[in-house]
Amino acid sequence: MELYVERGFEQTTVADIAGRAGLTERTFFRHFADKREVLFSGQDELLKSFVSAVAGAPDDASPLEAVAVALRAVAVEFEPRRPWSQQRGRVILANPGLRERELIKLAGMASAVAAALRERGVGEPAASLAAQSGIAVFHIGFAQWIDAGNTREFSQIITESLAALKVVAAGD
Repeated sequence: MELYVERGFEQTTVADIAGRAGLTERTFFRHFADKREVLFSGQDELLKSFVSAVAGAPDDASPLEAVAVALRAVAVEFEPRRPWSQQRGRVILANPGLRERELIKLAGMASAVAAALRERGVGEPAASLAAQSGIAVFHIGFAQWIDAGNTREFSQIITESLAALKVVAAGD
């Protein structure tokens, strides 16, 4: 991450990363498919956390409430990683290909959350609408959380964003 911030993503090579980490390139490739994956390596764990929290939401929770449970759980997990997340966000924002990869990741999360809602017995289009709305809250809230001027915790931003979504959905 330091190299990406110092030099830029495009100017940083796998050899640079391996050298900084005290590894060979071969060892790097045992852990990562390419240099992008350094930025996206926690994706599977995040997805599992989201899906698990949706599945574990109270049985009487509405689809959006189940997603809100997941959003709050994930926000708590992220809080200790704020400095790294801020650096990651700057690197991704500066590179169109990485921004595209981030959007693909978010689309995959929405699909997985929708599937978890369907497993709970939520029909369509409610499952997809709740999942897409929740991922939009995550995406917008995350951008606010990593902003250099922000002092609020991610969970607080998520709570505020969910309240704003309810206002928008109610048409007020």
